[in-house]
Amino acid sequence: MSLLLFAEVLLEAVFLSVDPYMRSFSKFHMKEGDVMIGGQVAKVIQSKNPAFPVGSHVVSDSGWRTHTLSDGTGLVPVLPEWPKDVSLSLALGAIGMPGLTAVYGIEEVLGLQKGETLLVNAAAGAVGSVVGQIAKIKGCKVVGSAGSDAKVAYLKELGFDEVFNYKTVGSLEEALRKASPEGYDCFFENVGGPSSDVVLQQMRKFGRIAVCGSISTYNDSEPQTGPYPYFTVILKQLKMEGFIYSRWQHKNHETLKRLLAWVKEGKLQCREHVTKGFENMPAAFMGMLQGENIGKAVVAV
Repeated sequence: MSLLLFAEVLLEAVFLSVDPYMRSFSKFHMKEGDVMIGGQVAKVIQSKNPAFPVGSHVVSDSGWRTHTLSDGTGLVPVLPEWPKDVSLSLALGAIGMPGLTAVYGIEEVLGLQKGETLLVNAAAGAVGSVVGQIAKIKGCKVVGSAGSDAKVAYLKELGFDEVFNYKTVGSLEEALRKASPEGYDCFFENVGGPSSDVVLQQMRKFGRIAVCGSISTYNDSEPQTGPYPYFTVILKQLKMEGFIYSRWQHKNHETLKRLLAWVKEGKLQCREHVTKGFENMPAAFMGMLQGENIGKAVVAV
């Protein structure tokens, strides 16, 4: 006999997400004993809500839990046209929040145009790898920066025009100039820190920067100060804008359908770093922050 109240559903986690934003959010907005935030793909195992029948799957912000009781608020059904041969874990990656972030950063913030040159750092991550592929779909030159030779090789497989390992190049400035001597029209920023100032020197006049993340600073015990690149921004007349994907959530359904179509057409490749076992969530989270993953990091329950 179900103990659920009217409209309630009982969810069982299938896949859980670990993402860089969790580090900064938890540092400033959570206290000891709180349930860690995060997204998950969950299966409805009991329901008194006709919108979410038993056996259906939803994307939920239920955090690090194996089971969640919900009144249905905030639950997003997995797209009904989801192919059976595509893992539901992609609803946490390329066909989920990271994919939406990539699309909105490119289209709404950067306004990327065919023939332009885009630089993306943390390019082998969940967002960066999608950013580069969408930019190629749009007919752009794409330069990626990543932190290992294996990641560089992966990005070349995806069709990036130029890729370099920022940990092994002698000079970031020289690597950027070699990859695109004519400079960069757009920069999709995931890393932050001092390297960003080096990139700004390579931007073309009227360049645009979409600030998505600052993963190099998330573990700092003391906030970084400087450099202060305002003179460069003024001289080059650059546009720099921070953003969060939820600003355009009214477009999410149609955007997810576009992302799924690109996956089905083979235009968007999706590699995942899968950790098995809910008990391994902390290890998966720390490994992601240390750059162990290629593509989206997820935990399979």
